[in-house]
Amino acid sequence: MTDAPEHPQIYLITPSEFDLSTYPAQLAECLDQTDVACVRLALSTKDDSRIAKAADALREVTHARDVALVIDSHVLMVERLGLDGVHLNDGARSVAKVRKDLGDDAIVGSFCGNSRHDGMTAGELGVDYVSFGPVGQTALGDGRRAGQELFEWWSLMIEVPVVAEGALDAELIRALAPHTDFFGIGDEIWAESDPASALRTLYQAMLG
Repeated sequence: MTDAPEHPQIYLITPSEFDLSTYPAQLAECLDQTDVACVRLALSTKDDSRIAKAADALREVTHARDVALVIDSHVLMVERLGLDGVHLNDGARSVAKVRKDLGDDAIVGSFCGNSRHDGMTAGELGVDYVSFGPVGQTALGDGRRAGQELFEWWSLMIEVPVVAEGALDAELIRALAPHTDFFGIGDEIWAESDPASALRTLYQAMLG
């Protein structure tokens, strides 16, 4: 997730809960129909066994299609489960230690809310990408959003790839496409009856 393409790429985020008997096939359909750069396993459970089973199932799907699989927060599981890296949610606070622990080959990304300072610090400490959000209006979080001006500034000033995520829709995607490297898409499609079709629609918006 380091080469900036001519247009943004999709960074797919799993639901916080999913059924292992059906979800891997749903994910496979999405990956088969639309180009995806990376998948983030973002389960809300703290149950190590459930996370490990999910990671094993999704790793088979993603790696068969040459798509990277990172895990949300669980740094210690990356090497044990054969994953490609980790997505951190504490800004820049743990980046240096995690990079040292996982080495240079692992993907290390950091969610920085709407903080330029946290994003720049994370970049200086060696993350592969910085994620800002939520971009759209959502009842989650503290109400603060990552506005278009943040992405415009970042794309002009900073070389570290940037992810836009959170409450995206086609209109926001079209507006941000010139200023971001990846769109973090998750709940936007999983609530739909046909997630693969919903993903294709948002992908088309990325292309203008």
